[in-house]
Amino acid sequence: MNEATRAFIQQHRTEDVRRLALRKVSDVDVDLSFALNQIKGWQIARKKIPSWAATDGILFPVHLSMEQCSSEQTAMYKQQLCKRLLKYPLAQHDTTLVDLTGGMGVDCSYMAKEFEHACYVERQETLCELAENNFPLLQLEKVKVVCADAAAYLRDCPPVTMLFLDPARRNDHGGRTYAITDCTPDVLTLKNLLLEKSDYVLLKLSPMLDWHHTVQLLGDVLEVHIVSVGNECKELLVLLSKKLKKEMQFFCVDDENVFCPTQTEDNSLQKESIPSGDFVGWKYLYEPNASVMKAGCFDELSKSFAVVQLAANSHLFVSDHLIEDFPGRRFEITGMTTMNKKELKGFLKDCSQANITVRNFPMTVAELRKRLRLKEGGDTYLFATTAQDRQHILIKTHKVLS
Repeated sequence: MNEATRAFIQQHRTEDVRRLALRKVSDVDVDLSFALNQIKGWQIARKKIPSWAATDGILFPVHLSMEQCSSEQTAMYKQQLCKRLLKYPLAQHDTTLVDLTGGMGVDCSYMAKEFEHACYVERQETLCELAENNFPLLQLEKVKVVCADAAAYLRDCPPVTMLFLDPARRNDHGGRTYAITDCTPDVLTLKNLLLEKSDYVLLKLSPMLDWHHTVQLLGDVLEVHIVSVGNECKELLVLLSKKLKKEMQFFCVDDENVFCPTQTEDNSLQKESIPSGDFVGWKYLYEPNASVMKAGCFDELSKSFAVVQLAANSHLFVSDHLIEDFPGRRFEITGMTTMNKKELKGFLKDCSQANITVRNFPMTVAELRKRLRLKEGGDTYLFATTAQDRQHILIKTHKVLS
């Protein structure tokens, strides 16, 4: 990158890339195509990996790699996972991380901080060149960059502490794939070699996968982590090992909130759901976070917190007092009603707008909003669901602020 291109990027990096592309650039020394890619990359990084965006000299790959790379938040979670594991080493040798599917290098850059040695392996030469530029700028001189195929490198790899893989989820035609066997590299084919070469194998898989099936398919699973950011599932992390045998642990991660149902005590109420028509005395309603919903550990929620399910398939919970640390959104209940037309009229007489959620209910949000004649928004939150006695009900609430 010459100085003219560098100056152009610095001057225009907050502007609309599409408009910049149509602008005539007077300086012939500016590599416009390269500059536009760097500006677009920086704009994505500013939100996704802010520490990289704040580091002068960082170079960004093409848009697809930016789209596929981990966010800073999820990479930091992996770093903390590694830090916890390394407190109890399984071998006496120096700790070493090998990222076999380096990509943009975000995960490697955070996880490597916890190891004495680290190696970034990537088969695309362009991404390797970017990593060689970026890692020293991030004070990661200890990370060795190797341009190689993951399977080929693994065959000659000496024993290491952790092997990390984020298999590519696109086929030869650029289409998305989700099944483990359709991703590259195929971790099922490599599994025995991966476990032979390392103390731990950490896999980053699609959140679209069924984690129960994934655990059965892989075997030797120590931990499963469902990681969400902004209440949206982003990653399924699976930790494997043949050298450590213990009961599998499960982690539901939503931003800073981590719920581990396998580590909680049984302090459940002595009922799984509310008896038919019994809504008196319930003051608070709870909607689990995305990771908990994905995990499906609803019984564990009742065991871990003093909450009761409204009904078996509602995935909504209630309590008679506020549960501050519930892993999800919390609401104060201001009223409940059936869908009886006369009851609804009085129930909604002072309500002209509301945020509507449907759970196990025969109407969509749009259909219900039209029937209730309510605008979107406001401070009122309505939950439409089916009670234990199969009666359709509407619950009026206000969000409990943190």
